[in-house]
Amino acid sequence: MNRTRLTAVGVFVSLAAFGVTGAALAKDPDMTFFVTSIGKGDGANLGGLEGADAHCASLAKAAGSSHANWRAYLSTTAPGGEAGVNARERIGKGPWHNAKGVLIAQNIDELHSAANNLIKETALTEKGEVVSGRGDPVNLHDVLTGSDPTGMYSTAGGDTTCANWTSNGEGSAIVGHHDRVGLKDTRHMKSWNSSHGTRGCSQDGLKSTGGAGLFYCFVAE
Repeated sequence: MNRTRLTAVGVFVSLAAFGVTGAALAKDPDMTFFVTSIGKGDGANLGGLEGADAHCASLAKAAGSSHANWRAYLSTTAPGGEAGVNARERIGKGPWHNAKGVLIAQNIDELHSAANNLIKETALTEKGEVVSGRGDPVNLHDVLTGSDPTGMYSTAGGDTTCANWTSNGEGSAIVGHHDRVGLKDTRHMKSWNSSHGTRGCSQDGLKSTGGAGLFYCFVAE
């Protein structure tokens, strides 16, 4: 065996001795998706889309993210039947990975299909923590979106975005369930982005249906 081969074998043995393999050497992708660990504390009044985006960026920075272009997955409506802002058009093209490097979706179409990997075990916060859901002591599975299942603004009528994320009183907002998969009761297998409306826009109103003003954040690159 020549010296070059001996050296290569020696390096491999040394790495193996410390439990380091080729898979372990591979770096996980940077976090490009998370569920906010906390809301803004004022019900569904997020300061509009700008305030929601800023909250995403602030939480991500505190968690050590180097990305700056964070966007909240939120839709808005417009008066007079004009087109609103669609959540799916705010968040870039993907792919998106959670804080543990797990792939959530490769692209927009996959994200809005049954092929996405957005479930309770993968819809982690920016800290890499699981968000409590149905069956836990505190249920926080309602995630604000204001969207229909395809990620578009809702045409259902009435308030579906708590006055475009500026109301903490009257109104309602569409929410999704981050823990939509793995439930034995199929009646509760709701959509991750469009399950039902809230009972008002206050913090207590959001809490009454299983929420805390949390929302999804994506890197729009």
